[in-house]
Amino acid sequence: MSTEEISQKLDEFSLSDSCSDTDTDYESETEGTTAKQANKPAVSKPLENEDIVTKYADKIKTEPFKKGPQVTKDRAKRATVEQVLDARTLRFLGKIFRSGLITRINGCISTGKEANIYHGTHDDEGATQEFAVKIYKTSILVFKDRKRYVDGEFRFRNTKDQGNPRKMVKIWAEKEFRNLNRIYQSNVPCPKPYVIKSHVLVMEYLTEGDDQPSPKLKDYSFKGIGDINKYYHEMLICMRRLFQNCRLVHADLSEYNSIVHNDKLYIIDVSQSVEPDHPMALDFLRMDIKNVNDYFSRQSIDVYPEKSLFNFITEPLDIEDNDADLQSYLESIPLKTTKDQEIEDEIFRSLHLVRSLKHLDERDFQKFSDGGVDTMRELVAPALPSQESAPATVDGEEEQDDDSSDEETDEESEEGDDEVSDEEEEDEQAKPKGKKFEDKDEKKARKEAVKIAKQEKRKTKMKKHVKKKLINKRKGGK
Repeated sequence: MSTEEISQKLDEFSLSDSCSDTDTDYESETEGTTAKQANKPAVSKPLENEDIVTKYADKIKTEPFKKGPQVTKDRAKRATVEQVLDARTLRFLGKIFRSGLITRINGCISTGKEANIYHGTHDDEGATQEFAVKIYKTSILVFKDRKRYVDGEFRFRNTKDQGNPRKMVKIWAEKEFRNLNRIYQSNVPCPKPYVIKSHVLVMEYLTEGDDQPSPKLKDYSFKGIGDINKYYHEMLICMRRLFQNCRLVHADLSEYNSIVHNDKLYIIDVSQSVEPDHPMALDFLRMDIKNVNDYFSRQSIDVYPEKSLFNFITEPLDIEDNDADLQSYLESIPLKTTKDQEIEDEIFRSLHLVRSLKHLDERDFQKFSDGGVDTMRELVAPALPSQESAPATVDGEEEQDDDSSDEETDEESEEGDDEVSDEEEEDEQAKPKGKKFEDKDEKKARKEAVKIAKQEKRKTKMKKHVKKKLINKRKGGK
């Protein structure tokens, strides 16, 4: 009997288990035959792919792993034109069109690492206003270091999901719109903002006419040294007003983010600008000062020391907030003309600036207790008119307190009092002793003398970097 016949018989046997008693005779007849074949190996028919799927179909789960409705994303809907224009962005542009502000986009003005800017107009006959439509990139992000400009910003303390690029870009656009509003209302030259829809911002277009944009500062042709000095001073005055009036630090100010429009300097691109209470605000400000000085020094003019400009921007001055007074104050600041001043600028850039007690490190506690911490503002209450506090120096060496030198001045005064008459001695004995009872005029004269003496001492004082070089040279010689 062939194997095919055996398999057929086995199938018939398995199917006849539930039959009637008439099949028992057949079973008894085949019992001997099956017993003989029991010792032979069973041969099964190989299963096809379709049979395997059918066999295990009840064990394969076809429903999605995650609960909830399954969302199918179409890549065509997310495809962009010119890195910014996708279906979602076009819907926001449609809302702006329906509002009646603009009716046409004529083309791309410029492209950058964070956005593209397009030229917008209105088709009405009497409408002459031109608009700049700034559309931020959401799909291809070249500028990915946005988080450090937003983290620590009090205005955006409740924002979440900053790791999501689309949500971060939306926050970024809103940040620029609010900064532009604040700057424009403070009468600092900047484009006027009109409306924002998600990551689409519409603002004023600065143009010279004939559809030609006003040049950036880096592309502007100066008429002479006087013209360069004029725009240098305008830039510094804008930086001060941004800090004092708008409570903002630009954080990316350079010749690329300023425009010369109608012979006046305009500030643009303020999306990364932060408030002074931001943890890195002072570091950003020092970077802005360095960028501005570097550009104008390349234009063959002398610039001001960075620490002097830092004080000019951050400190309240006893002058009116107008161009003439601020200009005259800047002209009174000595220019940077020596290499020693350049070294002082490098030291100033490396200083750890402290804004409040929260930003003090452990290494600063002793220095702060001695009054030698470089701060943007005084960290304690202002002194009384009869008291004076010694300011901290840039190189870290503090001037001694006026009161600490009282002993030296008292000794000097005693040397000149050898020929005092008896009456004067009696009067002095009757007078109460101590600084508390000192006459105001005498105290003023004493402090003025101490101040002059210290100034004379500083003239002959060895510079710190020179001293350090000598020490290193001696150590190397040994």
